[in-house]
Amino acid sequence: MPGPVEGIGSSLAAAVLDRVPRADLDQRDPDFIREWLPAAWLLATLWHRAEVRGLDNIPDDGPVLLVGNHSGGNLAPDTMVFTLAFVSYFGVERPFFQLAHNLVLAAPQLSWLPKFGTVAASRANSEKALASGAALLVYPGGDREVHRPSWESTRVDFGGRAGFVELALAHGVPVVPVVAIGGQETALFVSRGERLARALRLDRLFRLKVLPISVALPWGLNVGDFLTHLPLPAKITVQVLDPINLQERYGSHPEVDAVAADVVGEMQGCLDELAAARRLPVLG
Repeated sequence: MPGPVEGIGSSLAAAVLDRVPRADLDQRDPDFIREWLPAAWLLATLWHRAEVRGLDNIPDDGPVLLVGNHSGGNLAPDTMVFTLAFVSYFGVERPFFQLAHNLVLAAPQLSWLPKFGTVAASRANSEKALASGAALLVYPGGDREVHRPSWESTRVDFGGRAGFVELALAHGVPVVPVVAIGGQETALFVSRGERLARALRLDRLFRLKVLPISVALPWGLNVGDFLTHLPLPAKITVQVLDPINLQERYGSHPEVDAVAADVVGEMQGCLDELAAARRLPVLG
C-alpha cells in the first residue's frame, strides 16, 4: 500500500499532467506568431544578440527532422531563438513544431508555447507532426542535457538516445542537425540533481530524471527550475548543418546506434568550433 508521501506525489503528478495541452497540432496559431514575431525577435536580438546561421540548409518544404543540442534549463532560450529565426525565414504559415517536456508545457507562465507550435515530447506527437508534412525540432538529450552543469556547456549529450534515427528512417525524412551555444551561460547550472530526483521518485511520477540545482535570477538558489528564471543576457549562436539523408549516407538498413553516434560527433565538432570562437562567457 502506498504511503502518504507517495500518495501526495501521485496526486500532484496527476494534477500537473492534467495541465499539459493535449496533442493537438491545430493549437499552433500563425496569426498569433505573426503578431508577436517582431517584438519577440527584437527582444532576442537585443537581449541575446541572437545569431542563427545556415537556415538555407533546411529543405524549403516537406517534412524534416531538426535535431538539436539543448541548453538553458526549462526556459531554453536556444529553442525560442531558433523558432523565431525559422518562422522569420520560412514564414509563419509553414508548419513547424517543437517538442518539450510535460512540465514545461504545464508551467502557467509558458501557456503560450502551444501557439508557437510546442507540443509534449512523445513518439506519438513526433509521428503525427512528420506525417502532417511539418518540420519538427527534437532534442534527444532532453532534461538531462538542458540541465547539465555549466562547465559541460560545450558538450553534446544525448545520453545514448538514438530514437531520432529510428523516427527519421520510419518516415523517410532528412535529419538536419541544429547546434547552439550560449544557453548554458544564462544561469550557473550546478547539478542535474539525478540522485535527488530518484530519491523523490520524480522519474516515476513525472517522467523526470533530474531535479536540477542552479544559481539564477531572480531566485538565487533555484531548485527544479519549475518557475523558470530570468536568463542572463548571454549571446546565443545557432548553426544549422547540412541535411543528412540517412539512407543515402548509411545504406538501407543502417545500425541505429552507430548513425546516432556519427550525428552526435558531427554536432560536437561544430559545437567545438562555436566554443573556440567565443571570447568570454555570456559576452560571446
